[in-house]
Amino acid sequence: QVQLVESGGGLVQAGGSLELSCTASGIIFSINTVGWYRQAPGKQRELVAIITRGRNTNYADSVKGRFTISRDNAKNTVYLQMNSLKPEDTAVYYCNTAQAATLNRDWGQGTQVTVSS
Repeated sequence: QVQLVESGGGLVQAGGSLELSCTASGIIFSINTVGWYRQAPGKQRELVAIITRGRNTNYADSVKGRFTISRDNAKNTVYLQMNSLKPEDTAVYYCNTAQAATLNRDWGQGTQVTVSS
């Protein structure tokens, strides 16, 4: 059974930084494409950043240059470093493999990020 645990969210002022972590059990991140997703109130969940098995990365235009996704294979953990945060980054952030996300399954509880202006 896959379990994903996101952490690191919180309340931060605009311009601040946070680092999110996502630890998995029941699945090996290093052999999967893994993404960070977010869902703001009243909006659909959207893809923020993705890292492939070969550590290639891609980002939503709205976060390019500000967010960095990375992976620690030894800890089976994926990170999202978020800098220069904006109020519009406020959302619940989730991680998931790309495959499971497409099937809308295995979501964790997420971690809330709130950016005040």
